Amino acid sequence: MVFASLFSLPLPVLLLAAGAHAQSPARQITLVVPYTTASDADLAARNLAEYAPRYLGGQKIVVLNQPGASGAIGTQAVLTAAPDGNTLLLARTASFVILPATDRKTPYQWGDFTLLSMMEINPIVCAVRADSPYFTMQSLLDDIRKRPGKLNFATVGEGTIQSFGPQYLFTLVGLPKDAALGIPYKGPGELIAALLAGDVQFACSNLGTLLGPLRAGTLRPLMTTTREPPDELPGLPTARSLGWREMENLVGWSALAGPRDLPREVVERWASAMAQLAHDPDWIAGNRKLGGVPAVRSPTETQAFVRAQFTLYYRLAQRIGMRE
Repeated sequence: MVFASLFSLPLPVLLLAAGAHAQSPARQITLVVPYTTASDADLAARNLAEYAPRYLGGQKIVVLNQPGASGAIGTQAVLTAAPDGNTLLLARTASFVILPATDRKTPYQWGDFTLLSMMEINPIVCAVRADSPYFTMQSLLDDIRKRPGKLNFATVGEGTIQSFGPQYLFTLVGLPKDAALGIPYKGPGELIAALLAGDVQFACSNLGTLLGPLRAGTLRPLMTTTREPPDELPGLPTARSLGWREMENLVGWSALAGPRDLPREVVERWASAMAQLAHDPDWIAGNRKLGGVPAVRSPTETQAFVRAQFTLYYRLAQRIGMRE
């Protein structure tokens, strides 16, 4: 798959590194996930925790879920942890860049952290129930236009990509951002349940969230935001092919981050481990099973990518009136 457009804003970035306490190889690493168990973030973290120790001398990684406040609680917990490399963060799009870009009250910014590596990209797919009358994204939008405020879509909270995506699409086609109503649910499981129950008419979410029902045939995909369709959904129309190229940069992703001023040796150790993990067939297979596309990057490349993503969402938030 091609994600060249995601890196359209190359920016020189200085690697954060300082002389704090070196990481002790004997201690286990706590990987904080700022979302619930079985969420896309949690599954990505557990895939990393299973296979990354192969390249860390066998050092154990323990996943700790700290959900709440749209991911801000777990994210903040890592920011205030000791900068020794023993507490790291599974950084996700919504909590790491969308929340700071849309809410001035967010107690952190992406630049407050040491970024170690990108992990994977997760395509955003818009889908409806299999018996829905909508067979194309355009037919769905046409009905929204005819019946403003009557249709609903599922989100996992305001300011998440599940909320941001439809609202941004509405502005691209000349609809108000509230042309359909976003209904928040506590997590991806509830989002899927609501969509299958007919409580909402559609959802735009990470492929990993939707993959099971899509494979089972209980959901029908209408569009992906990536330039090419996911391998699991060949022939699926892309936003670009439908005339909405601006949607292309809206994707889910996971990155590995730590507190500010991690020691250089910790950064280099993880950079080396992730470079090797990028070729590990078991980790790659785990990503694909979860609907992710491996996208390991160096610390500097990761910072450039995250900076570009923050800039994107900050500008989009201003455009659609989501900057609080």
